Amino acid sequence: MTRRRPAGTLPRAYGEPDRDEDTFRLRVPPPRTPGRAPGRARTAARSRVRRRRRNRRRAVSLTVLALVVVAGAALLVGRPWQGGGGPADAAPGSTAPAGGPDNAAEPLEEPPPSTPPPSAPPSPTASASGGKDGEVRAEDIPASGPGTFEVARAGVDAKGRGSAYRVEVEDGTGVDPDRAAEEIAAVLAHPRGWSHGGEQSFRQVADGPAGLVIKIATPATTDRICGQYGLKTRGEVNCRGGEKVMVNLKRWQLGSPQFDGPVSEYRALIVNHEVGHWLGRGHETCPGKGRPAPAMMQQIDGLKGCVANAWPYDARGRYLGGPKVP
Repeated sequence: MTRRRPAGTLPRAYGEPDRDEDTFRLRVPPPRTPGRAPGRARTAARSRVRRRRRNRRRAVSLTVLALVVVAGAALLVGRPWQGGGGPADAAPGSTAPAGGPDNAAEPLEEPPPSTPPPSAPPSPTASASGGKDGEVRAEDIPASGPGTFEVARAGVDAKGRGSAYRVEVEDGTGVDPDRAAEEIAAVLAHPRGWSHGGEQSFRQVADGPAGLVIKIATPATTDRICGQYGLKTRGEVNCRGGEKVMVNLKRWQLGSPQFDGPVSEYRALIVNHEVGHWLGRGHETCPGKGRPAPAMMQQIDGLKGCVANAWPYDARGRYLGGPKVP
């Protein structure tokens, strides 16, 4: 029998397959956005993040390396005590070293008159390095000399270790070079001095290069040599210029009216103060009333409430410093 079509329907075209009207679905794919596929985009994003991290790590590493190089250069530059050399070789006419002349302000002015402490004798007694027994008076000290120097040879250690230094005394001063060198060596090697804790070591030489040269000279010669470095000593004070430490004969023989102690102790202050400049230290001032004056203080200008002191360290190894002077 022939199937009857439901009313209102059209005959199916010839060859058209049967369809299940209840289950037929038309699936239309969602539109694609232009660009990379989603998987590739995520991979590219992760790659960019990793590159940024690598670049940051590389930048941090380069910064740290640069800081290490700068720090190493700072340690190697300006260390006069290394290799027996030092500030050596500063040419005459160069700028004045930090701190200027010992115990004198820069620019220099005439210091105010000061009254010696009651306990201080008016004429200190010279020690063995003075070359004579008895008192040394100001009028006994020559104002000028020939400008030639005799090198100390006693105590020379040509093969030892440490910063090489030489001691020279101007001819005609009456100071024995070898005995002066003995005093200076004792100061440099003292446990309260700059050799404290083995931080520095010094050896005396007579010939060959020396990064530090300590010269004891008449006031006029001291003025002339210090003047080559732009320093004014007025015939009264000491200075350090380049590798040269100029010790004024007046101060070596008479000490200072501000320093309440023997001349030998004041000589220790001269050496410690000027060698401190040679090691790169600047001036300091009194840390407080009744406390020891720093060795780097200009004590000849007044103690400002401090107590006279010749040494950079105390007996317990503590540094006796004070506020830095601008």
